[in-house]
Parts: sequence; structure tokens; C-alpha cells
Amino acid sequence: VQFVESGGGTVQPGGTLNLSCTASGFPFSHHLLFWVRQAQGKGLEWIAGISTSNVANYADSVKGRFTISRDNAKNTLLLHMSGLKIEDTAVYYCAADPHGAQRGQGTQVTVSS
Repeated sequence: VQFVESGGGTVQPGGTLNLSCTASGFPFSHHLLFWVRQAQGKGLEWIAGISTSNVANYADSVKGRFTISRDNAKNTLLLHMSGLKIEDTAVYYCAADPHGAQRGQGTQVTVSS
């Protein structure tokens, strides 16, 4: 199982970022997928998950601001983030499980004025 995340960067509060994750090594379209994040000095936090039938679930901390989606033809998991807050600053990972045990190398998102 391999994940490669991209799309992170630095934005101002209220800004928007789109993260992408390309996966390989497993039957992508048959698997639940997740985004987790880790702020400096804190543990991994599950923020979103999507089923094989595109049913999405979100942590309360991001609900209404983030949107998870998947493109099975491209083995790609996406995360659209809007209304970003300073507390969203973290390394973001895509993962095969909600605890992030199988995850990529991550992409840094920094929200700063």
C-alpha cells in the first residue's frame, strides 16, 4: 500500500486549498479511504472518510468546510478545504484506515495571517 499526497501550502485564514493523494498497491475502488492530520505536538486526528459508494463522513471540526471525494479511474483521493482556520495547520495524510496506521508521507498545510 502506497499513498503520495500533494497540494499543501501556506494560506491565510479563510482561504482554500485542494489536496490530492495518489494511491497504489491495493484495489483502490474497493476500499474505504480516509484523511487524517497531525498538528505539531499532537496525535493523529481523523477528519474525513469516504466509502466505496461515495458516502462521506466528517469530523465536527471540519464539517461544512471540507469535502472529501474520490476518482476511482485515477486511483486518487481528494480533499477540498475552504474556510481554513489557523487551527487547521497540520500535516495532512491520506490513509487506508481511520487511525492512520497505513498512510502516506503527508503534505504540510499552514494557515497563517
